[in-house]
Amino acid sequence: MRLAVCPAPVSGAMERWMRGVVKVVKTDRLPALLVSAAMLMTLGFSDNAADATGAKRSPAYDEADGSNWQAFGRTYSETHFSPLKEINEASIGRLGLVWAHDLEPTFNSFSAPLAVDGVLYFATGYSVIHAMDARTGELLWKYDPEVHKHAGHKMRAGWGIRGIAFDNGKVFTGTLDGRLIALDAKTGTLLWSELTLDPKDESYITGPPWVFNGKVVIGSGGSDYGPVRGYVTAYDQATGKQAWRFHTVPGNPADGFENKAMEMAAKTWTGEWWKHGGGGSVWHAMAFDPKFNRIYLGVGNGAPWNQKIRSPQGGDNLFLASIVALDADTGEYVWHYQANPGETWDYNNTMDIQLADLKIGGKVRPVIIHAPKNGFFYVIDRKTGKLVSAEKFSKVTWAERIDLKTGRPVETPDARYPDGKAVIIYPFPNGAHGVQAMAFSPQTGLAYIPANEGGRVYVDAPGDFSKWQHRPGMYINTGLGAAPPGMTVPPPISFLQAWDPVKQKEAWRVPMKGAFSGGVLTTAGNLVVQGNAEGKLVAYEANSGKPLWSFDAQNGILSNPITYTVDGRQYLTVITGWRSSYGTAPTWDYYGQKRRVLTFALDGKAALPDDEPVEMPIADDESFVVDAEKAKLGSAIYNTACIVCHGVGMMAGGAAPDLRKAGAPMAFESLAAVVRDGELMQNGMPRFEQLTDAEIEGLQHFIRQRAREALASVEAAPQASPK
Repeated sequence: MRLAVCPAPVSGAMERWMRGVVKVVKTDRLPALLVSAAMLMTLGFSDNAADATGAKRSPAYDEADGSNWQAFGRTYSETHFSPLKEINEASIGRLGLVWAHDLEPTFNSFSAPLAVDGVLYFATGYSVIHAMDARTGELLWKYDPEVHKHAGHKMRAGWGIRGIAFDNGKVFTGTLDGRLIALDAKTGTLLWSELTLDPKDESYITGPPWVFNGKVVIGSGGSDYGPVRGYVTAYDQATGKQAWRFHTVPGNPADGFENKAMEMAAKTWTGEWWKHGGGGSVWHAMAFDPKFNRIYLGVGNGAPWNQKIRSPQGGDNLFLASIVALDADTGEYVWHYQANPGETWDYNNTMDIQLADLKIGGKVRPVIIHAPKNGFFYVIDRKTGKLVSAEKFSKVTWAERIDLKTGRPVETPDARYPDGKAVIIYPFPNGAHGVQAMAFSPQTGLAYIPANEGGRVYVDAPGDFSKWQHRPGMYINTGLGAAPPGMTVPPPISFLQAWDPVKQKEAWRVPMKGAFSGGVLTTAGNLVVQGNAEGKLVAYEANSGKPLWSFDAQNGILSNPITYTVDGRQYLTVITGWRSSYGTAPTWDYYGQKRRVLTFALDGKAALPDDEPVEMPIADDESFVVDAEKAKLGSAIYNTACIVCHGVGMMAGGAAPDLRKAGAPMAFESLAAVVRDGELMQNGMPRFEQLTDAEIEGLQHFIRQRAREALASVEAAPQASPK
């Protein structure tokens, strides 16, 4: 499930951030970089041997050289493992802050950074790319693709960008409106831009591109929101010319099939699935395998979620919830492994695809290790696509086990919520493992998973499925109904888990607070490093899980840390910022977050400013009279259009402002200007032009109703006794 982000403007004390105030904290030993053409030329790029295409061979091939962090998971293995060990279990106590850079206000600062030859590259918000000197934190350049001018209705969906790519002196990013952009890495100059999606449909880009063999490949999301048919497209890095495209689900048979793979897949669908798009968006993880010259795609869930609507007579619905292997040069189908045949829970396979060589049964095998949403940890043979093993790493109730002979799950009787029955199923749509990066250490042989445990009530939507239609306007279309009154599930929990992929068993775990935590880094220094919801960056002993060091980052952390060297010194960088659709503690207020880039090294002496967090009060107008019927209408609008941004029960989790504290809903005209007229689109808040006056008025009454309930709760709470 891809949750949307609907940010609103900051106010009061936060206006300083809106004016672009930047703080840089430095030590005396790291003088500020004077940005000039001459200095930029010194930040060159590695001169690597040429690959088969004539392009320079990427450092992402080199597992042994930890100086750069050039790919999403550092190298093509995508393991988030670094061979660096200057910072290790013995020296970790000396790790300290070198510099910090305050980011401009944004709803999203959990994009994975890159580090290449002394330069940090990262994106915030809607693909605003930054290049910084890694030694000092000085901003070298920034590129804003001005998504708000292009995205239109697509601004109602997407988290913002989660990662970028680097190769051959270029930085690549996708944008929410569907562009794939190439920038000159030295200057930030736009080299080319290609529109890779249909501007009229609900598809959009939030995931990173993948680079290999002089090509750059991009997928997309959007199947939760409308009739989208998933595909990935490869482009030439130098020119932006399309090299190949591969669809992940079949289209209308009457139009013919693009290839034999689509003809094969169509046999596993029923009804008129193409009218619903089918889904199968490749919205996050991929991996390039130099050993076999293949690109692996992590394919998403069905559209809509409920299979009874899109494929009413069942079927496996290839290639939903699968890993698909393609020839990297041609994009031709090689093999697939489907984790969830006939997917119907929003379980997708867009989580990390990591490449490893594991000794299994006395023989070293090239495998994929993969922990997707559905709660099973998979080991898959990279050459053949055959399943090696699969076991539960979190609470799972949809399946008893995975049959190793067939590779198929043995589902429980109630897994598909049959005959209109409401069933609590684990994992929930956020998954037993979401998009936060896991890591694998070839040194310990363990995978480190930011794991979750949560359930959801699944029940069919009421009505005749043959007449079901997508609700237009970028609303989430699940095909599911509301939970029956009184049927609830416990709050989700999270934990950092070390998993042995050979033994298929847990080695250790560390409980976390909150529903989920940040991405993971592991190193040859026997360390696992992770940020969490409590605002701490923590280093653990990789073989035991023992906590060794922590740093108060003053904000929750979702981004994965990276490590690299500059001038022979090892650095560690993480981006802070918290966004969630859940207002459960611990959480971080949208207005008061300290979104920063933090960089550490041994004997770093810098410190963060000791600023008091900004806490906005709940807003109210005592003269406003809440109409219960209007509030009921507003509740229906909120729970379809606003909930994924502004929080369940209007308890915001950092992804967007708490509307109970916002001033705009006080007056109908102000609320209409923001919600319907798009007054704040430049700040990232989308417009909902289809809303009527009655619906906006309903929202106004519902917001005021929730604010009054919150105020009443505060007044009724026991007051602390004076000391």
